[in-house]
Amino acid sequence: MRRAIDRAFASFLAGFLLCSVVPAGAKPRVASINVCTDQLLLALADPDQIVGLSPASRNPTFSYAAAAATQYHRLSGQAEDVLVLDPDFVVASQFTRRATRELLKAKSFRVIEFDVATSIDDVREQIRRMGELVEHPDRATAILDRLDAAVERVRAAHVGRPLSVLPLSRRGWVSGASSLMNSLLETAGLTNPAARLGRATSGYASLELIVSAHPDLILIADDSPVAEDQGSAFLLHPALLELYPPEKRLVVPGRLTVCGGPMVVHALERLTAEIKRVSR
Repeated sequence: MRRAIDRAFASFLAGFLLCSVVPAGAKPRVASINVCTDQLLLALADPDQIVGLSPASRNPTFSYAAAAATQYHRLSGQAEDVLVLDPDFVVASQFTRRATRELLKAKSFRVIEFDVATSIDDVREQIRRMGELVEHPDRATAILDRLDAAVERVRAAHVGRPLSVLPLSRRGWVSGASSLMNSLLETAGLTNPAARLGRATSGYASLELIVSAHPDLILIADDSPVAEDQGSAFLLHPALLELYPPEKRLVVPGRLTVCGGPMVVHALERLTAEIKRVSR
């Protein structure tokens, strides 16, 4: 309840600040200094509203909108180039470099911070909030309608006995209960056995713990048969390959779940397709 109240107040405050600094009739010019707010901004703002995006905006590993981001100025990650561009406000994550955020605030810039999305409800709130900030609530509504439709499709995809699915990433990173990936699995009617590994929150688990948990399926971000480095080699360990061949692996690219935003529609669509594939 407290978190919801804080978000409502933040949304109200952001709207109040915008009214006070943006000329009547003009839509706000915005700089984004975080890869997650980049993608929200690209989906909801007019091109001429976007004055700059974060250093990671063009990295396809982290951003679903990396190709679109190449059309915009890429910021350095420091406050100085934002100061020169003089946007009406700046959007950031609470994990964006604190010194940058604090310097911008000290220079009287409006810095509007977004939490990390850990549920589909968080995703909905962030899409709606950014739509209001850039004064395109109709675009936000259209994306939310697509999100709701994708939720219904993934719920209908899984039938039969309950399945446990462990979201597993490089070096044995497991997405726990307080993660967006866990929310996607729950929405699909699947269970995440991370808690059985002592991972109520996200964190690393040993190969032994993962094998002993014996989930029905694992969910990974990349199904490449070749390891590019030691981190990805973990997923190709002989024990995991024996227990979880391709027909027991759901594949949802990481760039669809790193952030909460329009890409979650595509994450749900991919999850739907993967559930149908392994259920044949």
